[in-house]
Amino acid sequence: MLSTGLTDRFVRNEREASIIAITDQLASIFAERSAKHDLEGSFPHDNFADMRERGFLKLTVPRQYGGEEASLYELMLALDHLARGDGSTALATGWHLGQVMQLRVSRSWPESLFSSFCNEVVSKGATINHFASERATGSPSRGGRPETAATRTPEGFMISGRKTYSTLSPDVSYFTLSAWMEEENRVGEFLIPMGPGIHIEETWDTLGMRATGSHDLVLNEVFVPEGVSLQGTEIKPRPGTAFDGGTLLHIPACYIGIAHAARDFAISFAKNHRPNSLPGPISELPAIQRQIGELEAELITARTLLYSVAERWDREPEGRSELKPELGLVKYVVTNAAVRIVDLAMRIVGGASLSRKLPLERMYRDVRAGLHNPPMDDIALNGLAQRALLER
Repeated sequence: MLSTGLTDRFVRNEREASIIAITDQLASIFAERSAKHDLEGSFPHDNFADMRERGFLKLTVPRQYGGEEASLYELMLALDHLARGDGSTALATGWHLGQVMQLRVSRSWPESLFSSFCNEVVSKGATINHFASERATGSPSRGGRPETAATRTPEGFMISGRKTYSTLSPDVSYFTLSAWMEEENRVGEFLIPMGPGIHIEETWDTLGMRATGSHDLVLNEVFVPEGVSLQGTEIKPRPGTAFDGGTLLHIPACYIGIAHAARDFAISFAKNHRPNSLPGPISELPAIQRQIGELEAELITARTLLYSVAERWDREPEGRSELKPELGLVKYVVTNAAVRIVDLAMRIVGGASLSRKLPLERMYRDVRAGLHNPPMDDIALNGLAQRALLER
């Protein structure tokens, strides 16, 4: 156990401590800005500028290309701690870092393309995300056919369509998307740089996670040339969905980080709030101590599951394909626990927790969004049920 600004019992070694030290510095800065971005619904460009300056965006890039090559466990620690400062920034960053890690592990791109992209992440702080959601299809994890269309031309492809929930779109340098190829009767996947013919329609005005920039991305006859380059290319579709791999865990890591920040605020409040009707702080009351105990039980259980599955994914690469039900379980358990943790924190603080002057009401709104990130509860539970029914 190492002290890293805030003691974290899940930090196992000096490398993880150094990652957390940098992350905690960023989180502290982001916490000062989070209320403003939440109120305005503005994208935290200032936070991303800080992460670029500190090299945080290259965390999951392979060492051979100048990155840190973070393990899944290390990535979870970083996003958990980053979300304690600003949940929206952590979720948007997690999509980028997770995409880079998934590409590093799968090597589904031609190596020349992947190396060129990694060099841009390292030298320029380039970012990437995968955009698949559409209004007509709903969550891509449910298998709907995209309405975005890719039409073959003599020199490449012309792509038109609209993607929803395009998190990170105000900052993204490159993105991959799914599109229906009518001539070939299949779904294709394309790498596209932000540029002409691409418009961000600012549709993201939500209850929580208001600063993720999850707007609609509209493509109007965007040309993707034939061949392999960062100017755009058709790429080999990854097997399954983007939510089958270990990097899925960046979602619960973010939400448990928000919940952890609510926990820290509530405990500090309880230790310092002294109504004149009491001889000491409310932390001495048995009812408050019971609520703190319930909160700690939820937090420790959720984090233990998150980090144990992440550690297993790192340690047993040959068994990763069998971990899909556990990955869904982590998302289900942790995001639901995050909601309960913030609720308990607000009960400890009392009516003051509803005030916009305190961070708890924002955290309460933010953790609700975790319930609607993939995979949904029913899919996670169905995956566990199907495996149980197949067992002898």
